[in-house]
This record gives sequence, C-alpha cells and structure tokens, in this order.
Amino acid sequence: MSDLAKRKESAALASIFASAALTIGKLVAGLLSGSLALISEAGHSLLDTGATILTYYAVKIAGKPADDEHHYGHGKVEAVAALCETGLLIALAVAVVIEAVRRLTGHEAGAVDANWLTYSVLVVAITVDFIRWRSLKKIAAETRSDALAADALHFSSDMVGSFLVLLGLIATTFGFKQGDALAAIGVATFIAIAGYRLGRQTIETLIDMAPEGYAERVRAAALQVPGVVGVDTVRVRNVGSHVFGEIAIAVPRTIPIEKAIPIKDAVSAAIREAAPEATITVTANPRALDNETVLERVLLIAARRKLAIHHLTIQEIDGIKSVSLDLEIDGRLSHGQAHEIASQLEAAIREEMGPDIEVETHIEPMEPNELSGTEAPLDTTQAIAASLERHASGSPVNNVHNVRARRNAAGLVVNYHCRVDPTLTVEDVHAAVDALDRKVRAEFPAITRIVGHADLNR
Repeated sequence: MSDLAKRKESAALASIFASAALTIGKLVAGLLSGSLALISEAGHSLLDTGATILTYYAVKIAGKPADDEHHYGHGKVEAVAALCETGLLIALAVAVVIEAVRRLTGHEAGAVDANWLTYSVLVVAITVDFIRWRSLKKIAAETRSDALAADALHFSSDMVGSFLVLLGLIATTFGFKQGDALAAIGVATFIAIAGYRLGRQTIETLIDMAPEGYAERVRAAALQVPGVVGVDTVRVRNVGSHVFGEIAIAVPRTIPIEKAIPIKDAVSAAIREAAPEATITVTANPRALDNETVLERVLLIAARRKLAIHHLTIQEIDGIKSVSLDLEIDGRLSHGQAHEIASQLEAAIREEMGPDIEVETHIEPMEPNELSGTEAPLDTTQAIAASLERHASGSPVNNVHNVRARRNAAGLVVNYHCRVDPTLTVEDVHAAVDALDRKVRAEFPAITRIVGHADLNR
C-alpha cells in the first residue's frame, strides 16, 4: 500500500472514532436537556458516523490498482460514497425541519432544560469538529480524495450546527422559547447546504466534468514544447484522486515519424511536470503549414507512397506552376503497371496543390538493390585511381583516395573518396564530382556506376 493510501485510510479511521464519540455525547446531552436542536445534531452526527464508516471502506477500495475490469482504477468509488452521504444529509435536513415546524406551530414537545453537561458537550463538539475539519480538509486537498472532502464538509457543518444549537439553548434559557426550534431549523439549513455542495461536486466527478483549469494547464505545457504547432483537443476527467485524459497535438506533416515520437515524449514529460497527478495520453496529428514549399509538399507525397524520385524541377510560367521529376520504378514491372503508379502520383500532386498545376514524370528503372560481385584486378583498380587523380587536377576536387573497383554482371562499379573546400555549395561540389566521373567513364567504358564521396578539406 502506498503512503498516500495509508494517510487516507488513517484519516478516515480517525474520523470514525471522532464521529462516534460526538454522537454519543450529543445524544445523551440532548435527551437529558430535551433540546430538539441538540438531538437533531446527535442525529446529524450519527449519520456522519455512518458516512465516515462508508468513507473508510470507499478509501480502501479506491486504493486498489487498476485491473482487467477497471482500467482506470477504483477511484470513483469515493465519489459514489460521497453521493450516498449527500442523500443521508438531505434526508436528515428534511426530518429536522418537519419537527422544528411542529414545535413552532404549537405542538407539544416538552421543556428544554440545558445544564452544564449540555454546554460542555457542545463546546467539546465544536472544538473536535474544528480540529477534524482542518485536518481532513488538508489531507483531502493533498490526496485529491472526494470521500475525505465529504468528511471535511460533514465536520464543518457539524461545527456550525453545534454553534447554532449553543445559541438556541442560550436564547431558551433567557426565556425565548422558540430559540431551540429556530436553532434546529438553522442546523437543518446548514446540513442542506452541505449536502448540496457535496452533491454538486460528486455529480461533477461522476459525469466526468473536467477539473477547473486543468485543460488549460495541460494545453499550455504542450504548447511550450518545440515542434508542437498547435493543440487540437484536450480532454481530462477526475477518477478519484487521479486525473486521466488525452491530448492531440499538431506537428508539421513534413517531419518524419522518427522526429514526431521524441516530440510526443517531450510533451508527456512537460505535462507530468505541470500536473504530476495526471496521466495524459498524447497523440500527434500531422498538419500542413502555410510556409511549406512546393518541393517539401511533392517530396512528402512521394515519401508517403514509398516512391523514389529525383531530379525534381519546379518552375512557374505565367502564374502556373510546373513540376517535373524522375520516378524510379522496379524495372521488372510492365510499362503499363509503371505508368499506373506514375499516374497515381501525378493525381496526388494535383489533389494537393490544385488541378492547374502541370505534373510530368519520367519513369526510370530502379537499379537492383543487391548485386553479386568480385574485386576487380589490381591493375584495373590502379589504372582507374590514376585516371581519377589526373582528371581531378585543377578542379575543386583533390586528394582522391580509397578507390575501389568491383566487377558484377553489369560491369564495373567504382567507389572513391575525395576532398573539397567546405565553403563550396552543394551544387558546385556535385558539378565538379559529376564532371570527374564523366571523364573517367569515357576512359573506362566498362564502368556502369561510379560513386564519389566528397569529404572536407581539413
């Protein structure tokens, strides 16, 4: 059992003994004095004793962990117990009012004879009620317990009721015969008010009303996380001392999923820090942003369809955008199948950016992912390396090294490393490496593929 659950159970158990002692004291003093107000308070305390027993068992059940039948735990048992206590309070208030009205309208009810025992019981009751009210209110706030909050409300109403009874008895002693009956009506009024407040709070919990200010706190925590561009929905509800909920955040749709997951994790951490007692499920929804470029949008459409594209060219002619690209398709497919894939991609681009956009695709066979090959003869590799070094002279490319040549069924595949000035643009480096590749392939027609990796000059 957690320390939190132990605190709640200990507080509920102490309330049982306090309520039982006050009930006995008030009942004895009320019967000896003949005070309806004090007897009413004894009835109130008796109900409180029953309510505190109910609270104790509700707190024990609510502390059980979630299981196959109660996925959110057993916390709402406390709310059900509090609702039962509300019914008891209202029933007592009605009974007290009926008897008080009978006395005020002249029905015989016996004389009131307050003595030192009566006053002593009331003073002790007020003191005990005040101590229990303060203690329970603090523990209920710390543990977010509906049942203990209901108990605190009971003791506060007891305290006010006992005070009113004391005033009524004093008034009766000084000759105001209706003082006791009016005090009883006052007690009933406070009992009814306590019942209303408790009932409203309990019903709000049972109908999953959002805790005040909680959604705003969760939303603010999520919006502070980098990468979150908005919050679509926030739903929270109380389940006993815990808050459960869900939040749907919006992230740029252009980011890959491996970047969206850390954003969700960061949102969960931010919410835990802002609301430690809450368990919030985070979902991420992709959102199109106004600053997305045509390039980003086309690449995203292709990526979602798991299509490889390159040589993407975007132009604007007389206000009309034109998109052309190379689309890699498995070379073993028929051209009819490849054409259908290309047409679907073009349709998706037009749907995204409007029917007026021009889209042209050039279908290329996708190169095999894996080829079986062997190392080329050493003299061939050395000759290719010498050619690379010779043609690199005077170009932005220098320090050609790590040259490898492999032979497969299609011909030679050459890989090499070189160095370039890190301040050059990607376009400049690509053009220089491409020019070097063309010159070497002109000397070695057997080369079907040459890949140059440009490192940085250091």
